[in-house]
Amino acid sequence: MSDEQVDVLVIGGGNAALCAALMARETGASVLLLEAAPKAWRGGNSQHTRNLRCMHDAPQDVLVEAYPEEEYWQDLLKVTGGLTDEHLARLVIRASSNCRDWMRSHGVHFQPPLSGALHVARTNAFFMGGGKALVNAYYRSAERLGVRIRYETPVASVALDGDRFIAVRTEAGERIAARSCVLAAGGFESNRAWLREAWGQNERGEWPADNFLIRGTRFNQGVLLKQMIDAGADAIGDPSQGHMVAIDARAPLYDGGICTRIDCVSLGVVVNREARRFYDEGEDFWPKRYAIWGRLVAQQPGQLAYSIIDQKAVGRFMPPVFSGTVADTLPALARQLGLDEATFLRTVADYNAACRVGRFDHTALDDCHTEGLTPAKTHWARPIDTAPFHAYPLRPGITFTYLGLKVDDTAAVRFGDRPSPNLFVAGEMMAGNVLGKGYTAGVGMSIGTAFGRIAGTQAAAAALQQKESHHAIA
Repeated sequence: MSDEQVDVLVIGGGNAALCAALMARETGASVLLLEAAPKAWRGGNSQHTRNLRCMHDAPQDVLVEAYPEEEYWQDLLKVTGGLTDEHLARLVIRASSNCRDWMRSHGVHFQPPLSGALHVARTNAFFMGGGKALVNAYYRSAERLGVRIRYETPVASVALDGDRFIAVRTEAGERIAARSCVLAAGGFESNRAWLREAWGQNERGEWPADNFLIRGTRFNQGVLLKQMIDAGADAIGDPSQGHMVAIDARAPLYDGGICTRIDCVSLGVVVNREARRFYDEGEDFWPKRYAIWGRLVAQQPGQLAYSIIDQKAVGRFMPPVFSGTVADTLPALARQLGLDEATFLRTVADYNAACRVGRFDHTALDDCHTEGLTPAKTHWARPIDTAPFHAYPLRPGITFTYLGLKVDDTAAVRFGDRPSPNLFVAGEMMAGNVLGKGYTAGVGMSIGTAFGRIAGTQAAAAALQQKESHHAIA
């Protein structure tokens, strides 16, 4: 394929890549998208998503009440602990307020608010049919607009002339040149060797990364991310940080997706392999705090923990895909889990004795809390005393990594803080600019959508400008 045949090359096949391809094509550029996965597994991690976190100042179609910019920013500030670029974060937040009409124009449908989930419907717009339906809609729209798509085409290397993009070489050895390029090929969460390097060995002699499950795609190996960093591109983020969730320990190694999440953590207690609690299960609403639990479990012995609830909690959370361990007594539950019975019973007894039950309300930061207990449980604390008792085994489930390429608001890859004139990046490969650590539901899709659209627009402008200058010279 010669330089004359494609204006914009997009590497990746998930939400950010598709947004870039669609925007570039709408701008008038010819576009080729390379997806490493087979067609059946296209879409990267986006196929497992459910929603988009959206700023809005008043009720808007599928969003209830209001979720203003400052509240969104404060939520992000809280979960990241300040490890975020405020300018880029606010860019994402503002872009989240006006992207849904564009998404609808490409076939995405949104789920009307569901009763009982209004605190989520206030902040997040849910995709009808989930991320798979969103990805399929974007691919249909891309094909209709004339975006060329090639599956099973992993890229092995990028050729640069200084900070200028020239071409890529696929794993099959094919050279593909383009006037500009958007990198949207995901993080390195599927690369076990790199995860091992990032997490290292702990004081117990364990390699925590060996026990991580990959919630999403197996195709995110970080090949181009590593190569760009080695080529001198400015990097941002800690390689050990990422979107990591406590998921069912029995989940598959790859592509377990949303259904492997365990959502009853805030309704009971979580104990490690030594039968001890290690963190406040009631710190905040689950959509804000669920993503801290993968990292917490990763720091426990054997990277294993158990979410324990009693019958009072049943029916109050999204049912897990796998049945829990059930017992009529707490000693029997401890024996089934292989936990030290005496330690487990003491942990639960100490927790029960510390509970100060007020008005229980799982939709609010209620006044049910513990006193004199370390760690405390600050909300939704009720004694675990009603049989049968249930337990779910937890392991760290990594969704995507936060080490990425540094950008400004043009999405350009930077070399020594100098922006490339024709190489751009979007999605997981730059999410660390906004997410230094932590996570809040739906913000990954907000970042991918905002920067995918920016990168596609900028790449098309760069390509068309180059084409015009060539014509002028000719």
